[in-house]
Amino acid sequence: MLKMSPVTNSVAASEWNRAAESSPADTDSEPVCDWRKFGSLCSRDEKERAAALGVLSRTVLAFLDRVAPARAENGAVKDGTPQWERESPGGGGGGIDKAMLLLLLRLSRNCPFRDISEKTSQLLQTAQERGVQIPQALGQGPSFFIPVEEMVEEGVVQPILREAFVSLGRLDHVTMVMGLHTEYLACFLRTQHSLLQLDGPLPYPWRHFIAIMAAARHQCSYLVQLHTAEFLQVGGDPQWLGGLSCAPQKLRNLNELNKLLAHRPWLITKEHIEVLLKPGGEGCWSLAELIHAVVLLTHYHSLSSFVFGCGVNPEPDHEGGHAFQPPSPCPTDSPRGEGGGSVPRVETLCEVEALMRKMKLLQEQEEEASQEEMAVRFEREKRESLLVTPTDDSKRLPLASVSRFVEDPDFGYEDFTRRGEQTPPTFRAQDYSWEDHGYSLMNRLYPDVGQLLDEKFQTVYNLTYNTMAMHSGVDTKMLRKAVWNYIHCVFGIRFDDYDYGDVNHLLERSLKVYIKTVACYPEKTSYRMYHAFWRHFRHSEKVHVNLLLLEARMQAALLYALRAITRYMT
Repeated sequence: MLKMSPVTNSVAASEWNRAAESSPADTDSEPVCDWRKFGSLCSRDEKERAAALGVLSRTVLAFLDRVAPARAENGAVKDGTPQWERESPGGGGGGIDKAMLLLLLRLSRNCPFRDISEKTSQLLQTAQERGVQIPQALGQGPSFFIPVEEMVEEGVVQPILREAFVSLGRLDHVTMVMGLHTEYLACFLRTQHSLLQLDGPLPYPWRHFIAIMAAARHQCSYLVQLHTAEFLQVGGDPQWLGGLSCAPQKLRNLNELNKLLAHRPWLITKEHIEVLLKPGGEGCWSLAELIHAVVLLTHYHSLSSFVFGCGVNPEPDHEGGHAFQPPSPCPTDSPRGEGGGSVPRVETLCEVEALMRKMKLLQEQEEEASQEEMAVRFEREKRESLLVTPTDDSKRLPLASVSRFVEDPDFGYEDFTRRGEQTPPTFRAQDYSWEDHGYSLMNRLYPDVGQLLDEKFQTVYNLTYNTMAMHSGVDTKMLRKAVWNYIHCVFGIRFDDYDYGDVNHLLERSLKVYIKTVACYPEKTSYRMYHAFWRHFRHSEKVHVNLLLLEARMQAALLYALRAITRYMT
């Protein structure tokens, strides 16, 4: 069970308080939507939820009585006023609030309590029957890649999702997809809760603004929208949302480090740290503040990879997640149209059997390669990773709401090493590892978070159900290790005691393309890529790969940053 500090209840309450503050007041003593009355919808207690639902129902029906258009006997609208003018806030008629309609849509789609989801669905249906144009969700479920019925079949366990809803005031799509692995999700939510909501060096609005800066580097509008709302919810200055240039100089100073951590962390040096910590400089950072910021940046760079890697759909109440006009049918609306035909079941079964045979042969192999040979194999794997690139080389045009937080948008990932170019030395994990160096530094400068991060890394690395596709009783450690070490290899990190020949044996090319794309340029991830590898594996197993990607990428970037901080301190 997810355990969080009681402070999370105030977070859920503030979701409703923010809505109350943004809802326009009616000066003519007409019924007004007081959002604070609905805070108990986030209660664990069924009676409290029932009372809040009663208030919500009466409020919605009171609005409908005022704004629903009068109809003739034949059903035609008597009044020629455009419908939305009657219903939009501030239109002079005190119409039904758009935010309320989106709230009803979100709760009807994503609330883990059935009493709430059923009642809000009924209210939306009533509004539609009374002539109100209601929003329609554009996505089917939390993921564009995973059919919603298969997510349910694969057993998303409800208790932890209910706890997340009670704590945060909403159940977002990332949490729902991660819910396929509840042990990991509990660790993830504890860590994110600590970074965003517990006492720490950085003010609460700054934490969410840094999350926005990080997500914007990968054009992740999903996270930018989510944390824009959170930023305002915790009292952030709305003017900052005009873009990076509107933020305080101290936050703007973080831009260079954000850029390097997102795309080329191996370029980070102690000089980058020195510039930020320089006493007397404009917008000087303390070491504790900087550690907090670094963890937030790496967390949200990696979470952006997860969002794109799992095809996470926009939230129903966010831009891109709903429409007030039914969308026009289009063949490309269905992700299944992109796949180019199904793969014969026999062929995919053969792929699973072949992978299991390779794993067995490697486990039975007695002769170990020498240190010299393992070093050669690492360099070979690193060179070969140059050839592993996504087929789609086109550039996406980011939304203006995202691009305003990005400077130098053309700066992106470049392969760690290229033929004919001078390259930085390989980062040897034995010289600076998480276990021996990064963990202790984190605990010194940002107590408790180092422990939470270590728990999260260990949980995902050791996570197993001893299954592989349709097989059970399988030891998957070798495969998990190959995925983790290949991600680190892409970022130039080498484990001296690992034979990188195993990577070539166990990871097919389509899986390598997917891993490198999600880790290095996640905005280029496609439905086709997701479905090209492990074609007979469960979706939960592919989500597990994405969790390994998230954590291995985060740890790699953290190691480069923490090594630079250590060198600055010494």
